Amino acid sequence: MSRKTLNKANLEKLGAEQLAALVMELVQGSAALQRRARMELSAAQGAADVAADLRKRFAALRRATSFVNWRKQREMVKDLGSLLAMIETAIAPDDAPEAFELLWSFLQLTPAIQHRTDDSNGAISDVMRQAVQIIASISPRLSVDPRTLAERILDAVADAGYGEFDGIIPATAEALGADGLEHLRQITNGWADSPPSADELEQYRSFGFSSDAEKSVRRNKDITRSVILADVADAQGDVDAYMARYSAEQLTFGTIAPGVARRLLAAGRVDDAFDVVRGAMAAEQGAAFRLFRQDLDEVYEECLEKLGRGNDLKAHLWDRFTQTLSAPSLRKYLKLLPDFDDLEAEEKALTFAQTYPHLGAVLGFLVDWPSHDRAARVVLARADDLDGNAFDRLTAAADALEAGHPLAAAVIRRAMVRDTLDGAKSKRYRHAARHLAECQSCDAAIDDYGDFPTHTQFVADLRQKHARKFGFWQVVDR
Repeated sequence: MSRKTLNKANLEKLGAEQLAALVMELVQGSAALQRRARMELSAAQGAADVAADLRKRFAALRRATSFVNWRKQREMVKDLGSLLAMIETAIAPDDAPEAFELLWSFLQLTPAIQHRTDDSNGAISDVMRQAVQIIASISPRLSVDPRTLAERILDAVADAGYGEFDGIIPATAEALGADGLEHLRQITNGWADSPPSADELEQYRSFGFSSDAEKSVRRNKDITRSVILADVADAQGDVDAYMARYSAEQLTFGTIAPGVARRLLAAGRVDDAFDVVRGAMAAEQGAAFRLFRQDLDEVYEECLEKLGRGNDLKAHLWDRFTQTLSAPSLRKYLKLLPDFDDLEAEEKALTFAQTYPHLGAVLGFLVDWPSHDRAARVVLARADDLDGNAFDRLTAAADALEAGHPLAAAVIRRAMVRDTLDGAKSKRYRHAARHLAECQSCDAAIDDYGDFPTHTQFVADLRQKHARKFGFWQVVDR
Protein backbone atom coordinates (compact mmCIF):
# COMPACT_ATOMS: atom_id res chain seq x y z
CA MET A 1 0.00 0.00 0.00
CA SER A 2 1.28 3.48 -0.89
CA ARG A 3 2.72 5.61 1.91
CA LYS A 4 0.56 8.43 0.54
CA THR A 5 -2.71 6.53 1.04
CA LEU A 6 -5.02 8.41 3.39
CA ASN A 7 -5.42 6.00 6.27
CA LYS A 8 -4.90 5.93 10.03
CA ALA A 9 -1.49 4.28 9.92
CA ASN A 10 -0.02 6.83 7.50
CA LEU A 11 -1.55 9.79 9.35
CA GLU A 12 -0.02 8.63 12.64
CA LYS A 13 3.41 8.96 11.02
CA LEU A 14 2.88 12.71 10.70
CA GLY A 15 3.33 13.15 14.43
CA ALA A 16 1.19 14.88 17.04
CA GLU A 17 2.31 18.45 16.26
CA GLN A 18 1.64 18.23 12.54
CA LEU A 19 -1.67 16.46 13.07
CA ALA A 20 -2.77 19.12 15.55
CA ALA A 21 -2.00 21.83 13.00
CA LEU A 22 -3.89 19.92 10.34
CA VAL A 23 -6.96 19.54 12.60
CA MET A 24 -6.92 23.26 13.43
CA GLU A 25 -6.86 24.07 9.73
CA LEU A 26 -9.69 21.65 8.91
CA VAL A 27 -12.07 22.88 11.64
CA GLN A 28 -11.78 26.53 10.66
CA GLY A 29 -15.13 27.80 9.41
CA SER A 30 -17.04 24.70 10.55
CA ALA A 31 -18.95 25.09 13.80
CA ALA A 32 -19.89 21.40 13.76
CA LEU A 33 -16.25 20.27 13.42
CA GLN A 34 -15.17 22.70 16.12
CA ARG A 35 -17.80 21.30 18.49
CA ARG A 36 -16.63 17.76 17.70
CA ALA A 37 -13.03 18.69 18.39
CA ARG A 38 -13.96 20.27 21.73
CA MET A 39 -15.94 17.16 22.65
CA GLU A 40 -12.90 14.99 21.92
CA LEU A 41 -10.77 17.24 24.12
CA SER A 42 -13.34 16.89 26.90
CA ALA A 43 -13.31 13.11 26.46
CA ALA A 44 -9.59 13.14 27.07
CA GLN A 45 -10.24 14.84 30.43
CA GLY A 46 -12.85 12.29 31.55
CA ALA A 47 -16.52 11.34 31.35
CA ALA A 48 -17.62 14.14 33.68
CA ASP A 49 -16.28 16.81 31.33
CA VAL A 50 -17.93 15.16 28.33
CA ALA A 51 -21.28 14.99 30.14
CA ALA A 52 -21.06 18.67 31.08
CA ASP A 53 -20.31 19.67 27.48
CA LEU A 54 -23.14 17.48 26.18
CA ARG A 55 -25.63 19.14 28.50
CA LYS A 56 -24.48 22.56 27.30
CA ARG A 57 -25.00 21.43 23.72
CA PHE A 58 -28.46 20.08 24.56
CA ALA A 59 -29.38 23.41 26.13
CA ALA A 60 -28.25 25.24 22.99
CA LEU A 61 -30.36 22.94 20.81
CA ARG A 62 -33.42 23.57 23.01
CA ARG A 63 -32.97 27.36 22.77
CA ALA A 64 -32.38 27.47 19.01
CA THR A 65 -35.24 28.83 16.92
CA SER A 66 -33.86 29.26 13.40
CA PHE A 67 -35.34 27.01 10.73
CA VAL A 68 -33.10 24.24 9.40
CA ASN A 69 -33.71 23.78 5.68
CA TRP A 70 -33.11 20.56 3.83
CA ARG A 71 -29.60 21.64 2.85
CA LYS A 72 -28.55 22.08 6.47
CA GLN A 73 -30.51 19.13 7.82
CA ARG A 74 -27.81 16.66 6.82
CA GLU A 75 -25.28 18.60 8.89
CA MET A 76 -27.67 18.61 11.86
CA VAL A 77 -28.22 14.86 11.60
CA LYS A 78 -24.48 14.33 11.52
CA ASP A 79 -24.07 16.58 14.57
CA LEU A 80 -26.77 14.69 16.48
CA GLY A 81 -25.15 11.39 15.53
CA SER A 82 -21.79 12.56 16.87
CA LEU A 83 -23.43 13.49 20.19
CA LEU A 84 -24.88 10.00 20.44
CA ALA A 85 -21.53 8.45 19.56
CA MET A 86 -19.89 10.46 22.33
CA ILE A 87 -22.42 9.18 24.88
CA GLU A 88 -22.01 5.61 23.69
CA THR A 89 -18.22 5.53 23.58
CA ALA A 90 -17.05 8.03 26.21
CA ILE A 91 -19.67 7.66 28.95
CA ALA A 92 -21.73 4.46 28.66
CA PRO A 93 -18.83 1.99 29.17
CA ASP A 94 -17.97 3.41 32.62
CA ASP A 95 -21.17 5.13 33.79
CA ALA A 96 -24.37 3.56 32.47
CA PRO A 97 -26.72 5.62 34.71
CA GLU A 98 -25.20 8.89 33.49
CA ALA A 99 -25.40 7.72 29.88
CA PHE A 100 -29.06 6.80 30.42
CA GLU A 101 -29.88 10.28 31.76
CA LEU A 102 -28.11 11.92 28.83
CA LEU A 103 -29.89 9.71 26.30
CA TRP A 104 -33.23 10.49 27.93
CA SER A 105 -32.48 14.22 27.69
CA PHE A 106 -31.41 13.71 24.10
CA LEU A 107 -34.77 12.13 23.24
CA GLN A 108 -36.56 15.03 24.92
CA LEU A 109 -34.88 17.39 22.43
CA THR A 110 -37.09 15.99 19.67
CA PRO A 111 -39.94 18.56 19.80
CA ALA A 112 -37.52 21.50 19.76
CA ILE A 113 -35.64 20.01 16.79
CA GLN A 114 -38.70 18.88 14.85
CA HIS A 115 -40.29 22.33 15.13
CA ARG A 116 -37.31 23.75 13.25
CA THR A 117 -37.03 21.37 10.33
CA ASP A 118 -38.95 19.23 7.88
CA ASP A 119 -38.22 15.61 8.74
CA SER A 120 -40.23 14.12 5.88
CA ASN A 121 -37.26 11.89 5.03
CA GLY A 122 -37.20 10.54 8.61
CA ALA A 123 -33.54 11.36 9.20
CA ILE A 124 -34.11 12.99 12.60
CA SER A 125 -36.42 10.17 13.67
CA ASP A 126 -33.75 7.63 12.70
CA VAL A 127 -31.27 9.30 15.06
CA MET A 128 -33.81 9.17 17.89
CA ARG A 129 -34.31 5.46 17.24
CA GLN A 130 -30.56 5.00 17.57
CA ALA A 131 -30.74 6.64 21.01
CA VAL A 132 -33.40 4.14 22.08
CA GLN A 133 -31.21 1.29 20.80
CA ILE A 134 -28.31 2.53 22.94
CA ILE A 135 -30.62 2.67 25.96
CA ALA A 136 -31.49 -0.97 25.26
CA SER A 137 -27.81 -1.90 25.26
CA ILE A 138 -27.13 -0.29 28.66
CA SER A 139 -30.45 -1.21 30.29
CA PRO A 140 -29.08 -4.40 31.94
CA ARG A 141 -26.49 -2.27 33.77
CA LEU A 142 -28.97 0.22 35.23
CA SER A 143 -29.81 0.28 38.92
CA VAL A 144 -33.05 2.22 39.13
CA ASP A 145 -36.27 1.98 41.09
CA PRO A 146 -38.59 0.04 38.75
CA ARG A 147 -41.74 1.87 39.82
CA THR A 148 -40.12 5.28 39.34
CA LEU A 149 -38.85 4.23 35.91
CA ALA A 150 -42.34 2.99 34.96
CA GLU A 151 -43.88 6.34 35.91
CA ARG A 152 -41.21 8.16 33.96
CA ILE A 153 -41.88 6.03 30.89
CA LEU A 154 -45.62 6.67 31.02
CA ASP A 155 -45.08 10.43 31.20
CA ALA A 156 -42.62 10.34 28.32
CA VAL A 157 -44.71 8.15 26.01
CA ALA A 158 -47.89 10.11 26.74
CA ASP A 159 -46.17 13.39 25.79
CA ALA A 160 -44.20 12.08 22.80
CA GLY A 161 -45.77 13.91 19.90
CA TYR A 162 -43.18 12.66 17.40
CA GLY A 163 -42.88 9.04 18.48
CA GLU A 164 -39.43 9.70 19.93
CA PHE A 165 -40.02 7.25 22.80
CA ASP A 166 -41.32 4.44 20.57
CA GLY A 167 -39.65 1.22 21.65
CA ILE A 168 -38.63 2.55 25.07
CA ILE A 169 -40.50 -0.23 26.94
CA PRO A 170 -38.71 -3.14 25.19
CA ALA A 171 -35.49 -1.17 25.55
CA THR A 172 -35.87 -0.84 29.34
CA ALA A 173 -37.70 -4.12 30.01
CA GLU A 174 -34.76 -5.65 31.87
CA ALA A 175 -34.37 -2.59 34.08
CA LEU A 176 -38.12 -2.50 34.75
CA GLY A 177 -38.30 -6.15 35.72
CA ALA A 178 -41.53 -7.90 36.61
CA ASP A 179 -42.51 -5.33 39.26
CA GLY A 180 -41.87 -2.34 37.02
CA LEU A 181 -43.78 -3.83 34.09
CA GLU A 182 -46.78 -4.64 36.25
CA HIS A 183 -46.72 -1.16 37.78
CA LEU A 184 -46.55 0.36 34.31
CA ARG A 185 -49.59 -1.67 33.26
CA GLN A 186 -51.58 -0.52 36.29
CA ILE A 187 -50.73 3.19 36.09
CA THR A 188 -51.34 3.21 32.32
CA ASN A 189 -54.86 1.90 32.83
CA GLY A 190 -55.45 4.42 35.60
CA TRP A 191 -54.18 7.29 33.48
CA ALA A 192 -56.23 6.28 30.43
CA ASP A 193 -59.43 5.83 32.46
CA SER A 194 -59.10 9.12 34.34
CA PRO A 195 -61.18 12.13 33.19
CA PRO A 196 -59.31 14.55 30.90
CA SER A 197 -57.52 17.27 32.83
CA ALA A 198 -58.05 20.96 32.16
CA ASP A 199 -54.61 21.18 30.56
CA GLU A 200 -55.35 18.24 28.24
CA LEU A 201 -58.67 19.76 27.15
CA GLU A 202 -57.05 23.13 26.57
CA GLN A 203 -54.36 21.56 24.46
CA TYR A 204 -56.92 20.05 22.08
CA ARG A 205 -59.01 23.20 22.04
CA SER A 206 -55.91 25.09 20.91
CA PHE A 207 -55.88 22.76 17.87
CA GLY A 208 -59.41 23.82 16.97
CA PHE A 209 -61.15 20.73 18.40
CA SER A 210 -63.19 22.64 21.00
CA SER A 211 -66.47 20.80 20.38
CA ASP A 212 -64.90 17.32 20.64
CA ALA A 213 -61.97 18.03 22.95
CA GLU A 214 -62.97 15.50 25.61
CA LYS A 215 -63.65 12.80 23.03
CA SER A 216 -60.30 13.51 21.34
CA VAL A 217 -58.40 13.29 24.61
CA ARG A 218 -60.03 9.98 25.54
CA ARG A 219 -59.45 8.53 22.06
CA ASN A 220 -55.77 9.41 22.08
CA LYS A 221 -55.35 8.07 25.60
CA ASP A 222 -56.90 4.79 24.50
CA ILE A 223 -54.52 4.59 21.53
CA THR A 224 -51.51 5.27 23.75
CA ARG A 225 -52.73 2.74 26.32
CA SER A 226 -53.06 0.13 23.59
CA VAL A 227 -49.45 0.65 22.50
CA ILE A 228 -48.05 0.62 26.03
CA LEU A 229 -49.98 -2.45 27.15
CA ALA A 230 -48.94 -4.33 24.01
CA ASP A 231 -45.28 -3.59 24.74
CA VAL A 232 -45.74 -4.58 28.38
CA ALA A 233 -47.45 -7.82 27.36
CA ASP A 234 -44.60 -8.55 24.96
CA ALA A 235 -42.04 -7.98 27.68
CA GLN A 236 -44.02 -10.23 30.05
CA GLY A 237 -44.39 -12.92 27.39
CA ASP A 238 -48.18 -12.68 27.61
CA VAL A 239 -49.41 -13.35 24.07
CA ASP A 240 -53.08 -13.21 25.03
CA ALA A 241 -52.66 -9.77 26.58
CA TYR A 242 -50.86 -8.64 23.44
CA MET A 243 -53.68 -9.93 21.24
CA ALA A 244 -56.31 -8.31 23.44
CA ARG A 245 -55.50 -4.89 22.01
CA TYR A 246 -56.90 -5.97 18.62
CA SER A 247 -60.45 -6.66 17.53
CA ALA A 248 -61.33 -9.81 15.60
CA GLU A 249 -61.37 -7.76 12.39
CA GLN A 250 -57.97 -6.20 13.10
CA LEU A 251 -56.45 -9.65 13.54
CA THR A 252 -57.18 -10.24 9.84
CA PHE A 253 -55.13 -7.21 8.74
CA GLY A 254 -51.91 -7.99 6.88
CA THR A 255 -50.13 -5.38 9.01
CA ILE A 256 -51.10 -7.07 12.28
CA ALA A 257 -51.61 -10.81 11.74
CA PRO A 258 -47.95 -11.76 11.02
CA GLY A 259 -46.68 -10.18 14.24
CA VAL A 260 -49.40 -11.83 16.30
CA ALA A 261 -48.78 -15.20 14.64
CA ARG A 262 -45.04 -15.04 15.27
CA ARG A 263 -45.65 -14.37 18.96
CA LEU A 264 -47.97 -17.36 19.11
CA LEU A 265 -45.36 -19.52 17.39
CA ALA A 266 -42.73 -18.39 19.88
CA ALA A 267 -45.11 -19.46 22.66
CA GLY A 268 -45.51 -22.88 21.04
CA ARG A 269 -49.13 -22.25 20.03
CA VAL A 270 -48.79 -23.35 16.41
CA ASP A 271 -52.47 -24.11 15.80
CA ASP A 272 -53.51 -20.67 17.10
CA ALA A 273 -50.88 -19.00 14.92
CA PHE A 274 -52.10 -20.96 11.89
CA ASP A 275 -55.68 -19.86 12.53
CA VAL A 276 -54.65 -16.19 12.69
CA VAL A 277 -52.66 -16.41 9.46
CA ARG A 278 -55.39 -18.27 7.58
CA GLY A 279 -57.92 -15.69 8.72
CA ALA A 280 -55.76 -12.88 7.34
CA MET A 281 -55.16 -14.71 4.07
CA ALA A 282 -58.88 -15.38 3.67
CA ALA A 283 -59.63 -11.70 4.24
CA GLU A 284 -57.20 -10.79 1.46
CA GLN A 285 -58.48 -13.46 -0.93
CA GLY A 286 -59.26 -11.93 -4.28
CA ALA A 287 -57.56 -8.64 -3.50
CA ALA A 288 -55.86 -7.18 -6.58
CA PHE A 289 -52.80 -6.18 -4.58
CA ARG A 290 -51.61 -7.50 -1.23
CA LEU A 291 -49.14 -4.98 0.18
CA PHE A 292 -48.09 -7.16 3.11
CA ARG A 293 -48.17 -10.50 1.30
CA GLN A 294 -44.52 -11.45 1.82
CA ASP A 295 -44.61 -11.17 5.61
CA LEU A 296 -47.89 -13.05 5.80
CA ASP A 297 -46.73 -15.78 3.43
CA GLU A 298 -43.50 -16.32 5.34
CA VAL A 299 -45.22 -16.90 8.67
CA TYR A 300 -47.80 -19.13 6.92
CA GLU A 301 -44.93 -21.23 5.57
CA GLU A 302 -43.41 -21.44 9.05
CA CYS A 303 -46.75 -22.71 10.40
CA LEU A 304 -47.01 -25.35 7.68
CA GLU A 305 -43.48 -26.50 8.40
CA LYS A 306 -44.10 -26.81 12.16
CA LEU A 307 -47.36 -28.65 11.52
CA GLY A 308 -45.56 -31.17 9.31
CA ARG A 309 -47.70 -30.35 6.27
CA GLY A 310 -44.93 -30.78 3.71
CA ASN A 311 -47.11 -31.20 0.62
CA ASP A 312 -49.14 -28.09 1.46
CA LEU A 313 -45.91 -26.19 2.00
CA LYS A 314 -44.52 -27.24 -1.38
CA ALA A 315 -47.77 -26.32 -3.13
CA HIS A 316 -47.81 -22.92 -1.47
CA LEU A 317 -44.17 -22.17 -2.30
CA TRP A 318 -44.64 -23.11 -5.96
CA ASP A 319 -47.81 -21.02 -6.17
CA ARG A 320 -46.04 -18.06 -4.59
CA PHE A 321 -43.17 -18.39 -7.06
CA THR A 322 -45.44 -18.53 -10.11
CA GLN A 323 -47.36 -15.49 -8.93
CA THR A 324 -44.42 -13.27 -7.95
CA LEU A 325 -41.18 -14.87 -9.22
CA SER A 326 -40.03 -14.99 -5.59
CA ALA A 327 -36.51 -16.42 -5.60
CA PRO A 328 -36.60 -17.25 -1.84
CA SER A 329 -39.81 -19.22 -2.38
CA LEU A 330 -38.29 -21.20 -5.24
CA ARG A 331 -35.14 -21.96 -3.24
CA LYS A 332 -37.24 -23.21 -0.31
CA TYR A 333 -39.31 -25.30 -2.71
CA LEU A 334 -36.26 -26.92 -4.33
CA LYS A 335 -34.76 -27.81 -0.95
CA LEU A 336 -37.86 -29.83 -0.12
CA LEU A 337 -37.48 -32.05 -3.22
CA PRO A 338 -35.48 -35.28 -3.48
CA ASP A 339 -32.11 -35.27 -5.21
CA PHE A 340 -32.32 -34.92 -9.01
CA ASP A 341 -35.99 -33.95 -8.79
CA ASP A 342 -34.81 -30.52 -7.77
CA LEU A 343 -32.79 -30.13 -10.98
CA GLU A 344 -35.81 -30.91 -13.12
CA ALA A 345 -37.98 -28.56 -11.06
CA GLU A 346 -35.41 -25.76 -11.37
CA GLU A 347 -35.38 -26.12 -15.14
CA LYS A 348 -39.17 -25.98 -15.17
CA ALA A 349 -39.16 -22.87 -12.96
CA LEU A 350 -36.60 -20.99 -15.08
CA THR A 351 -38.50 -21.84 -18.26
CA PHE A 352 -41.68 -20.55 -16.65
CA ALA A 353 -39.92 -17.35 -15.55
CA GLN A 354 -39.05 -16.48 -19.15
CA THR A 355 -42.75 -16.19 -19.99
CA TYR A 356 -43.74 -14.14 -16.93
CA PRO A 357 -45.67 -11.03 -18.05
CA HIS A 358 -43.71 -8.39 -16.08
CA LEU A 359 -40.42 -8.09 -17.93
CA GLY A 360 -38.72 -6.12 -15.16
CA ALA A 361 -39.47 -8.89 -12.68
CA VAL A 362 -38.20 -11.48 -15.16
CA LEU A 363 -34.87 -9.71 -15.58
CA GLY A 364 -34.45 -9.15 -11.87
CA PHE A 365 -35.11 -12.81 -11.12
CA LEU A 366 -32.97 -14.34 -13.89
CA VAL A 367 -30.03 -12.02 -13.29
CA ASP A 368 -30.03 -12.60 -9.53
CA TRP A 369 -30.66 -16.38 -9.67
CA PRO A 370 -28.30 -16.33 -11.70
CA SER A 371 -29.32 -17.52 -15.17
CA HIS A 372 -27.66 -14.98 -17.42
CA ASP A 373 -28.07 -16.97 -20.64
CA ARG A 374 -31.84 -17.00 -20.19
CA ALA A 375 -31.88 -13.35 -19.15
CA ALA A 376 -30.03 -12.39 -22.33
CA ARG A 377 -32.42 -14.40 -24.50
CA VAL A 378 -35.40 -12.70 -22.84
CA VAL A 379 -33.88 -9.25 -23.46
CA LEU A 380 -33.34 -9.95 -27.15
CA ALA A 381 -36.77 -11.56 -27.63
CA ARG A 382 -38.71 -8.88 -25.73
CA ALA A 383 -36.58 -5.81 -26.42
CA ASP A 384 -39.58 -3.69 -27.43
CA ASP A 385 -41.12 -4.25 -23.99
CA LEU A 386 -38.15 -2.94 -22.00
CA ASP A 387 -39.15 -0.04 -19.73
CA GLY A 388 -36.28 2.39 -20.09
CA ASN A 389 -37.53 4.39 -17.14
CA ALA A 390 -36.76 1.50 -14.77
CA PHE A 391 -33.14 2.58 -14.81
CA ASP A 392 -32.10 1.10 -11.46
CA ARG A 393 -33.13 -2.43 -12.39
CA LEU A 394 -31.99 -2.13 -16.01
CA THR A 395 -28.60 -0.70 -15.08
CA ALA A 396 -27.97 -3.62 -12.72
CA ALA A 397 -29.06 -6.11 -15.41
CA ALA A 398 -26.87 -4.52 -18.09
CA ASP A 399 -23.83 -4.50 -15.80
CA ALA A 400 -24.39 -8.17 -14.93
CA LEU A 401 -24.81 -9.28 -18.56
CA GLU A 402 -22.10 -7.17 -20.20
CA ALA A 403 -19.21 -9.63 -19.87
CA GLY A 404 -20.98 -12.70 -21.26
CA HIS A 405 -23.76 -11.12 -23.30
CA PRO A 406 -22.67 -7.73 -24.62
CA LEU A 407 -25.49 -7.44 -27.17
CA ALA A 408 -28.16 -7.89 -24.47
CA ALA A 409 -26.36 -5.32 -22.30
CA ALA A 410 -26.29 -2.84 -25.20
CA VAL A 411 -30.00 -3.40 -25.95
CA ILE A 412 -30.88 -2.70 -22.32
CA ARG A 413 -28.82 0.49 -22.28
CA ARG A 414 -30.33 1.62 -25.57
CA ALA A 415 -33.77 1.37 -23.98
CA MET A 416 -32.66 3.74 -21.21
CA VAL A 417 -31.13 6.17 -23.69
CA ARG A 418 -34.30 6.22 -25.79
CA ASP A 419 -36.50 6.75 -22.75
CA THR A 420 -34.40 9.72 -21.65
CA LEU A 421 -34.34 11.40 -25.04
CA ASP A 422 -37.93 10.61 -26.05
CA GLY A 423 -39.13 12.05 -22.75
CA ALA A 424 -36.72 15.02 -22.91
CA LYS A 425 -35.56 14.15 -19.39
CA SER A 426 -32.74 16.66 -19.32
CA LYS A 427 -31.73 15.83 -15.76
CA ARG A 428 -30.81 12.36 -16.96
CA TYR A 429 -28.77 13.41 -20.00
CA ARG A 430 -25.51 12.76 -18.17
CA HIS A 431 -26.58 9.20 -17.33
CA ALA A 432 -27.89 8.60 -20.88
CA ALA A 433 -24.55 9.76 -22.29
CA ARG A 434 -22.79 7.29 -20.01
CA HIS A 435 -25.10 4.49 -21.19
CA LEU A 436 -24.35 5.40 -24.81
CA ALA A 437 -20.61 5.30 -24.10
CA GLU A 438 -21.07 1.87 -22.50
CA CYS A 439 -22.87 0.71 -25.66
CA GLN A 440 -19.85 1.79 -27.65
CA SER A 441 -17.57 -0.17 -25.30
CA CYS A 442 -19.67 -3.28 -25.95
CA ASP A 443 -19.51 -2.76 -29.72
CA ALA A 444 -16.10 -4.38 -30.15
CA ALA A 445 -17.29 -7.54 -28.37
CA ILE A 446 -20.44 -7.93 -30.50
CA ASP A 447 -19.84 -10.08 -33.57
CA ASP A 448 -23.39 -10.03 -34.90
CA TYR A 449 -26.16 -7.53 -34.15
CA GLY A 450 -28.73 -9.72 -35.86
CA ASP A 451 -31.92 -7.74 -36.42
CA PHE A 452 -30.72 -4.87 -34.21
CA PRO A 453 -29.03 -1.76 -35.64
CA THR A 454 -25.26 -1.60 -35.22
CA HIS A 455 -23.91 0.91 -32.76
CA THR A 456 -23.04 3.32 -35.59
CA GLN A 457 -26.56 3.05 -37.01
CA PHE A 458 -28.12 3.49 -33.56
CA VAL A 459 -26.16 6.68 -32.90
CA ALA A 460 -26.97 8.03 -36.39
CA ASP A 461 -30.68 7.43 -35.79
CA LEU A 462 -30.46 9.21 -32.43
CA ARG A 463 -28.71 12.22 -33.99
CA GLN A 464 -31.38 12.47 -36.67
CA LYS A 465 -34.34 12.09 -34.31
CA HIS A 466 -32.96 14.16 -31.42
CA ALA A 467 -30.73 16.64 -33.21
CA ARG A 468 -32.09 19.53 -31.12
CA LYS A 469 -31.24 17.91 -27.77
CA PHE A 470 -28.11 20.06 -27.58
CA GLY A 471 -27.56 19.47 -23.88
CA PHE A 472 -27.32 15.73 -24.44
CA TRP A 473 -24.99 15.91 -27.43
CA GLN A 474 -22.67 18.33 -25.65
CA VAL A 475 -22.11 15.71 -22.98
CA VAL A 476 -21.69 12.93 -25.56
CA ASP A 477 -19.22 14.85 -27.74
CA ARG A 478 -16.91 16.04 -24.97
